[in-house]
Amino acid sequence: MSLLMASLLATAPVSALNLPEQAVIEPDNQVQESTKEDFSQVVTPAEITPPEFVQPDISTSIAKAKYENILKKSREKIQFISSSNSPKSKNTQPLTKELDKNDSEAPDSNDPMSQVNSVSQLEDVQPSDWAFGALQSLVERYGCIAGYADGTYLGNRSITRYEFAAGLNACLEKINEAIANNKLNTVNDEDLILLQRLQGEFKAELQQLQQRVEVLENRTSELQANQFSTTTRLFGQAVFSVQGSNTTNADLFPRDGIPERQGKTNLTFTSSAQLTLATSFNGRDLLLTGLSAGNLSSNASLLSTNMGRLGFESNTDNNVVISDLSYRFLASDNLGIVVGTAGVNPINTFRGISPLEGSSDGAISLFGQRNPILGIGNGTGGIGFDWQISDRISLQGVYSAEIPSFPGDINQGGLFGGRFTTGAQLTLAPTNNIDIGIHYLYSHSPDGLLGTGIGDSQLISPFADATAFNTHAVGATVAWRINPNLQVGGWGGFTSSKPSNLSGSVETTNWMVFAAFPNLLRRGNLGGVLVGQPPKITSSTLPEGFNLPNFSDGGTPGGRADTSIHVELFYRAQLSDNIALTPGLFVIFNPDHNAANDALVVGALRATFRF
Repeated sequence: MSLLMASLLATAPVSALNLPEQAVIEPDNQVQESTKEDFSQVVTPAEITPPEFVQPDISTSIAKAKYENILKKSREKIQFISSSNSPKSKNTQPLTKELDKNDSEAPDSNDPMSQVNSVSQLEDVQPSDWAFGALQSLVERYGCIAGYADGTYLGNRSITRYEFAAGLNACLEKINEAIANNKLNTVNDEDLILLQRLQGEFKAELQQLQQRVEVLENRTSELQANQFSTTTRLFGQAVFSVQGSNTTNADLFPRDGIPERQGKTNLTFTSSAQLTLATSFNGRDLLLTGLSAGNLSSNASLLSTNMGRLGFESNTDNNVVISDLSYRFLASDNLGIVVGTAGVNPINTFRGISPLEGSSDGAISLFGQRNPILGIGNGTGGIGFDWQISDRISLQGVYSAEIPSFPGDINQGGLFGGRFTTGAQLTLAPTNNIDIGIHYLYSHSPDGLLGTGIGDSQLISPFADATAFNTHAVGATVAWRINPNLQVGGWGGFTSSKPSNLSGSVETTNWMVFAAFPNLLRRGNLGGVLVGQPPKITSSTLPEGFNLPNFSDGGTPGGRADTSIHVELFYRAQLSDNIALTPGLFVIFNPDHNAANDALVVGALRATFRF
């Protein structure tokens, strides 16, 4: 049922990754606060960066086979429950059909054993087998043999005395039933003598087996009486990390190529935690309630660049905040809707393409998570949809506001005020091994900040007055699964922003190529290599004094003269189903698209615990 946002409609996610903006440069070399004075009492989502949460799969018991090849990246996203009793499943493809009425009369698929009436029904029993005659007699004379649900008997598998006792008990019940029904001709004296001897020999095991069944029944009744909820499941995640950077000389005012500031972060040990409640009321909906807390803040102000940010930042000063409050439901078999005051944005609504996405188990850096244009607007609350058009084509759409709950100035917040974003993604699976996402977004910014928090996310000179901008962004992400142990892909993005009351425009580009190595050295592990260019202003034609690339030299029109290159390596070691350890390192050459800046090196060791 990935129609209810396969990209968490789930890594991600239960929480949106809200991205603080790049620090704006003031003339006195201090970091300018983007929050206005009359807005200072509002805790903006840009100050809260909870990690994505990768949820265990919740899926229905009936899946459309024709959707088998649709995006498998949605494995980290919570799927919708179509049956309150449905088992866990690794299948994350769209689950849209309910059981037909005729299916209700089918045998219980959860029963691992099924009675057979003829030995020929057992696929792995052949007439040449040495025990064929004995099996044939037990099946046809007494009906004592049961096979597995897949039609096999597994006669070569070893069994315990308890298993033998259970089988013997079942056979005795069949014989007693035959005797009670006056079918004495089917039971001869030799069989009765042998059965009486076996019954005596396994008397202790049969008694213990009955006791174990009674204990299990009592425990089941106790669990049902004391369970948390019949409709809600609880998921949890904790991330502990150690991180730091080298010391760099930064040319903050690129006029003469002489660095004026030194950037460095201490070696720190931080943590974050997230709890998510997933509630289904009718099997075709899901209410997500996410709570998160953490103390890993952005290193942008310390490094004089936002290009060294980590993908698992979570700065709430260890206060518990609501990171997700959204309701998702199926409007039809092929259309899912999501609405909420938190956790509704392009990142959570669009289906994920990159296999390296995931703040807790994917790339180490923030830039390595996904195409940055998907973070434009820093949205939190709104409405979205996911429409499965055909087997290989789907369409997702979203409208998201940064601070939908703010009741004051329309320029600061509200559902249709302040910073907001609307957009769509066309998701394609042209072959079984290729996934493509084509993105388009439109965003309004009241202050010239895009909201991506990576690279050139500031559009106007810090010496100029804040100006509202309208941005059109287009891009694409592709992933190719060459084989189960190698995937390659990349993304590219372009933005064009026009000010509301000025002439000219600002254009940015970004790109990334990557290689993913699933099951590297051990099943469940993941290695990653990424090389790319963070968002860069390639053209700025605003009036003189307003352009950012040359802000320290009169703000004349023009683009960035140099280009930053991001190189990243990481390796996730899956120590168990619930514990992963990820060391990673990334280097930024020419930080802030300035060749006068020293290369920035950021290293981290991330430990992820799920429960």
